Amino acid sequence: MTPLVAADLDAYILDLIPDRDPVLAEMEAYAAKNNVPIVGPAVATLLEILARSIGASRVFEMGSAIGYSTAFFARAVGRGGQVVYTDGNPANAGRASGYLERMELLDRVAIKVGDAVGSLDATTGYFDVIFIDVDKDGYPAALKAAAPRVRRGGYLIADNVLWSGKVTDEGVRDAATEGIRHFNRTLFSLQEFRSVIVPLRDGVAIARRES
Repeated sequence: MTPLVAADLDAYILDLIPDRDPVLAEMEAYAAKNNVPIVGPAVATLLEILARSIGASRVFEMGSAIGYSTAFFARAVGRGGQVVYTDGNPANAGRASGYLERMELLDRVAIKVGDAVGSLDATTGYFDVIFIDVDKDGYPAALKAAAPRVRRGGYLIADNVLWSGKVTDEGVRDAATEGIRHFNRTLFSLQEFRSVIVPLRDGVAIARRES
């Protein structure tokens, strides 16, 4: 990943974040060692703050890996709330379940193994927050499925929307980069959302449903 900010500034931001729960620290170490993509502590903290800011009690994650961001959302919704975890890899889901159980958060998480769009389509009702972090070529389909399911005043959030700066390189035409570009253009064209990109880590799109 090409840093969006200078390395010393990135380190400064991370150094300001308080030490995490030991299980979260273990997840970070596992992800680093095994090249598992997680949002990291700065973005995860942003996700939790956004969810708490609107009193979110129902969150849907499209792409959850080992459950790192899931844990932060689960803390935000509190007891009685629910986070829907989705991942296509049963091993990831099993590992996530173990981590969440150790943090006493599993009772507020529904584990779904399979395609994220299919899992969302199989649910009913609206969500306070939908978070998109699937394979990047799947972002346009994820947005199409997710946008109508965010309640008014809720958030649609997506990670990696600056894609290490590749979104600005016209010479890069791979499926992942094109998927991100299409997602960004479409999101910002949706009149029912007010959207912004925060250049934190790899770029976080935050869209609030206005109507």
